[in-house]
Amino acid sequence: MIRSMTGFGRGKYEKEGRYYSLEIKSVNHKYSDISIRMPRFLNSFEDKIRKKIAENISRGKIDVFVNFENYSNKGNTIHFNLELAKEYTKGLQELAHETNTKYDVQLMDLAKMPEILKLQEDENEEMFGNELMLALEEALKNFIEMRETEGQKLRDDMQNRIVFVEQKVSEVEQYAGTLVEEYRQKLENRVKELMDTKIVDENRLAQEIVIFSDKTSIEEELTRLKSHIHQFHCFLKEDSPIGKKFDFLIQEMNREVNTIGSKANCLEITNRVIELKTEIENIREQVQNIE
Repeated sequence: MIRSMTGFGRGKYEKEGRYYSLEIKSVNHKYSDISIRMPRFLNSFEDKIRKKIAENISRGKIDVFVNFENYSNKGNTIHFNLELAKEYTKGLQELAHETNTKYDVQLMDLAKMPEILKLQEDENEEMFGNELMLALEEALKNFIEMRETEGQKLRDDMQNRIVFVEQKVSEVEQYAGTLVEEYRQKLENRVKELMDTKIVDENRLAQEIVIFSDKTSIEEELTRLKSHIHQFHCFLKEDSPIGKKFDFLIQEMNREVNTIGSKANCLEITNRVIELKTEIENIREQVQNIE
């Protein structure tokens, strides 16, 4: 199924006073660009999160936001550096004595000193990682579903547009089939008018028609354009990320239409070339949104 590159997904997990909240959002990007913001306590799981997302999403600028609240007794063990606290106390007492200042250090003042209190890492790291992954899986599921929903809308829109392109190409082909005969008739009438005669040099006329036919033939361009349209229909049915292939195919279609426009010696074809270019540009804008 075709996926859009824009999407949003949220996942949550709660257990025994531990609350995980994870959001994923993405916008268009030529490549894959994953940015993760999370509490320092969970930093060790960043690579695991990045790998999981990369396994499921191939393209887009993806922002991941992780929030964590812990009211349980897991991961909250406080370590007191008592020896360092004694050294701080001794040093401050000596400083008060030497400067003839009243020693007035409270317990909370001492606790704020560097390295006195630390959250001690415990054996529950794997548990935190597993719980975080459950929130990620829910967010990723919702995220992908939204991208697929948006992708279906893009697919339907492009399907309608490529059918329109196909119709216009068919009309161009019909007019192209009558160009040479119309040119022959105009050239013959013009020669008769200028030379005031009903007799025309058929050999010379045939040479001019051959030259005109070579210069204005768009048969090859139409054949390639129809082949590109067929490929486009096939791409619409694919499940794998297809945005880059679509982008290349649209460039090729545009190139063929430009060549047809430069060769066209017919107002009807020129008008349809303008319509084709407009619609292909509309498709190109939609393609920029596809993963």
